[in-house]
Order: sequence, then C-alpha cells, then structure tokens
Amino acid sequence: MAPGLNGPDIRLPNEQAVLARMRGTQDRVADAITEFSGTMTFVYLHAAWFTVWIAFNEGLFGRAAVWDPYPFGLLTMIVSLEAIFLSTFVMVSQNRQAIREKVRADLDFETNVRSEVWSAHIGHALGIDARQIEQEVQTFLAQNQARMNGTTANSTKTNGPTANGTGQPAPSGEPID
Repeated sequence: MAPGLNGPDIRLPNEQAVLARMRGTQDRVADAITEFSGTMTFVYLHAAWFTVWIAFNEGLFGRAAVWDPYPFGLLTMIVSLEAIFLSTFVMVSQNRQAIREKVRADLDFETNVRSEVWSAHIGHALGIDARQIEQEVQTFLAQNQARMNGTTANSTKTNGPTANGTGQPAPSGEPID
C-alpha cells in the first residue's frame, strides 16, 4: 500500500519530539542553571558579590558591618556548597546530552537501515547487480580511507558501469559522496 492518507505511516520519529517527551521539570531546571552558570554574566555577578562581601568584611564600611571576618569562613562554605551543586547540575546536563546523542545515533541507525533496505528493493526492481555495486562501494571506501590516511589505494578495475559512468572507480582527485 502506498504511503499517504490511507497507507501506513513510515516516517521516523522526530528527534526533538522524542527528547521533549523524555525531559521533565527537574531536567529543565538543571539545564537552565547549567546554561546560566556558563555565561559571563554569571562570572561578573560572582566577581561583584565577592568584592562586596570582602569589602564589608574587611571593615571598609565600619566594624559594625563585619559579619564574616578574615579568613571568610562563611564565604568559603557558601562557595564550596555552590561548587558542589553546580558540578552536580553540570553532570546532570552531561548525562542528558549523552541521552540526546544516543537518541540521535539510534535514529541515524534506523534511517540508514531503512535507506539500505529501500535501496536494495529499488535496485532489485531495476535489475541492478547488488554484488557489483557493493564491489564499487568497497573500492570507493578504500580510496576515501586511503586519502584520509594520506596514502594511495590500489584501485581495482570493475566490469560494467559505475557511479561515475566510466566502468572504473572514481579518480583519486574526485570527491566521494
């Protein structure tokens, strides 16, 4: 049955939709905190906060304004706790990024399998010899790998038409898509 209104839905799931279904309130909060803590605004706010804290506690506004005298034990504790929580939020976001990458990889794999199956069926319907095409693909892959490694591949001559229509593998200077 042909795809359409009455046919089967053979579309892949949308990556963003899959990820949105997996994302809860806690994940959104962790991502927002991590996103903000990675900005220069965050750095400027902390620099200003530390400056004001130290100025007050060094007695620049009078001895009555001092609440955390040197060596600033309260400030040290607060900054340590903040570092613990920020590192936890970063790890949560990194775990979510790993999940996103896995979803993408799974969808890419499914797309590749679908493409391969469709190509095989279309090739069979057109009467194309799959073994010859696979040999040409292997030749192209070997040439491309050799080019990436900075070496030359032994090109093998094939029988019959190829992707470039000459009956031979693509020259080494020709890009392979």
